[in-house]
Amino acid sequence: MLRNNPLETASCRDDPDALVALPGLPHRVELRRSQMLDPETRPEEWAFYQSSNAADERSFGEVFNSFHELEPDYVEHFHKTLGRRAWLVGPVALATTGNDVPVLVEGSGCLPWLNTKPAGSVVYVSFGTLTSFSLAERREIARGLALSGKNFVWVIGGSDAYPPEWMPEGFAELTGSNNNRGFLVRGWAPQTLILNQPALGGFVTLCGWNSVVEAVSAGVPMVTWPRYADQFHNEKLVVEVLKVGVSLGAKDYASAMETHVVIPGEVIAGSINRLMGDSLESNSIRNKSKELRVKARIAVEKGGSSYDDVGRLMDELVAGRSAVKH
Repeated sequence: MLRNNPLETASCRDDPDALVALPGLPHRVELRRSQMLDPETRPEEWAFYQSSNAADERSFGEVFNSFHELEPDYVEHFHKTLGRRAWLVGPVALATTGNDVPVLVEGSGCLPWLNTKPAGSVVYVSFGTLTSFSLAERREIARGLALSGKNFVWVIGGSDAYPPEWMPEGFAELTGSNNNRGFLVRGWAPQTLILNQPALGGFVTLCGWNSVVEAVSAGVPMVTWPRYADQFHNEKLVVEVLKVGVSLGAKDYASAMETHVVIPGEVIAGSINRLMGDSLESNSIRNKSKELRVKARIAVEKGGSSYDDVGRLMDELVAGRSAVKH
């Protein structure tokens, strides 16, 4: 985007659904105009990315929470086309032992609840801590979860910020003691622990990079719902390159706090069932997700690609420091 600014030269400048190709990448990647950061309408955001990129280019190199086997063509692209040093040291979520986590989540009830559910039967819905949804959007998410027929864990944030009117009729009963098809988490959720529960069968995500890598590490397929920043680009990697997810069909780029187009509950339910169903497509997505899970774990083990990159990074930093001293 920064090297070529494809929006500037693209035709159909007034058509938000016009497809714009991102040139120079290993795969053919096309985004709708409405899914892209437009420098003309968001000059301050564009300037921020320009300054960040300039700082990256001046740096000795860059360390990424990724691993070679996840995006090998783009590792080569980064080295050869962009001419930058890069070390891929992830998935960093696999570096934690988990010994310090139970104290944080004790009493939340989420993990014991998941233990009561069949393998692959639960969809996890979480949009991080920075993104806000309108009451109308929340209502449609609730409708979608109800219509899907799947068990679900939904991280909805604090309870004080949203009045009860957003809940459609009958939804509260789905999370009650008499019908525990759903579990609502108000506030922080232990995402890496949730994703690694055997009951998880899908993850509705904004495609923030940490969430993508955590899902890949856990072998959990994704329903992609990007909204801003790098999320639409990450969706292309998940759905079209890695083929470990299905797109919800989000079309509008807007900031974390801006209003988005409301996606109907029927569409949300359809995407969840498409991901977690028993079709050839869903089985293929699950198999590819399991394969990436194995590759992620091998990457951080001794002799793995990320393990070796950490060693190379330390060697280069030590050598650089020695050269400065001399």
